[in-house]
Amino acid sequence: MNAPPLVRAEPSAALLGATRAWLEPVRGTLGQEFLAAYLTGSALAPGFDERVSRVNLLVVARALPLTVLDAVGRSLPPDRKPPHFHPLFVTQRQIEKSLDVFPIEWIDMKERHLLLEGQDVMGGLEVPRGNLRLQLEHDLRAMLVTLRQAYLANTRHPEELGNVLRAAASGFATLCRTLLRLQGETPPAEAPRVIERVADLVGLDAEGLLAAHRVRYGGTPRKGDEALALYRQFLVEVERLTNAIDEMRVP
Repeated sequence: MNAPPLVRAEPSAALLGATRAWLEPVRGTLGQEFLAAYLTGSALAPGFDERVSRVNLLVVARALPLTVLDAVGRSLPPDRKPPHFHPLFVTQRQIEKSLDVFPIEWIDMKERHLLLEGQDVMGGLEVPRGNLRLQLEHDLRAMLVTLRQAYLANTRHPEELGNVLRAAASGFATLCRTLLRLQGETPPAEAPRVIERVADLVGLDAEGLLAAHRVRYGGTPRKGDEALALYRQFLVEVERLTNAIDEMRVP
């Protein structure tokens, strides 16, 4: 599967400036341990809205002993207003040792990242794809369990179900991109198109699969019976998708 990389949208100058300002005290604290910092994920996707979504950052260090973690924790800028940053701190060795157990996450970052500072440790990564289907099924089954439990706990409080859908949207789009990669396809840049393609490929209801995305990015909060109906649609289609993955034969 040698699909070309995803189309990457360029972040705005304002977002880049805010990101580098956030990173400055963190890099200073890391000192010689700092290797690289990247923008990743939806911040590099078309239509990214920093008022709705967090900005994903990958910070790579040579080592992260507790003394360094304590210092970095004290240096993190306050998170009072957008853009809100969601940093992942790892060492280069941790990346190399986790490529086989987190292939979905590393392939996603490898295909969509922007080096902000430091040396490009992501450029030479080769992510083994043999475990992709297994992790995909694992993550979908875990999501399905979470969705069911939340449904049972909040049937009488549908506004909470809307929050569950909102939280699931980004991770679900990542899993859908993985499914397309498994089929030898290049995922579209836009999350709705990714989900629609999965629905077409597997024979599912696209409207149901898009429910989480629309709740998170639709701009209007879903409440009451509308939130409950969307949740039920999404729950049914995620279960159907999970069953399809279980029977999938990878090319």
